[in-house]
Amino acid sequence: MLIHPWDSATEDEALDFVRANEFGHLIAAGRGREVPVVVPTQFLLTGDRTILLHLARPNPIWAAIEENPAVVVSLAGDWSYVPGAWKALPGLEDPRMGTPTTYYAAVQLVCRAEVVGDAEGKAEILRAQLARLEAGGELVDPAEHGRRLPGILGLRLTIQEVNGKFKYGGNADERHRRHIADRLAERDGPGDAAARRHLLRRLDG
Repeated sequence: MLIHPWDSATEDEALDFVRANEFGHLIAAGRGREVPVVVPTQFLLTGDRTILLHLARPNPIWAAIEENPAVVVSLAGDWSYVPGAWKALPGLEDPRMGTPTTYYAAVQLVCRAEVVGDAEGKAEILRAQLARLEAGGELVDPAEHGRRLPGILGLRLTIQEVNGKFKYGGNADERHRRHIADRLAERDGPGDAAARRHLLRRLDG
């Protein structure tokens, strides 16, 4: 993806976004395919360099991964539409000349995939995911579902490259960005609060 210098995220910033949004698209290009295989999925980022997940055995992505273990995990979110008029300072600039845009965060992780097919390895992945998602801890151990484990395969992805983009007006001066932050707070629509937090965090940080 295109990342202008003013939108570029640090690796820590990008991985923090991933931890807070552990759902995205797993993309496997395979070899010689007209289009890649794209699978929406929940996953778990462990440490800074490993992603764990599981998928049903009939999923078409397994063939593509066997052809080529290089995959991409792609996330995007915290987006908000910014009307063109908001880009003009009141009383100083013509709001009709404002250029609309969309604020958003996006992270793409280039990874190498390792398929986990043994029962205990799959159970370990499930345990890690459930520890994050099932706070009560009342479910039985995944190994208790022995008959169901053959129906899934696990994936261990080693992150090799982190590309993060935080498009929140970084090319505008502070006065324009704070004006937009005020408009986001006033509108308070879906995504506006998250976009405003990113805008102010990157402005004040």
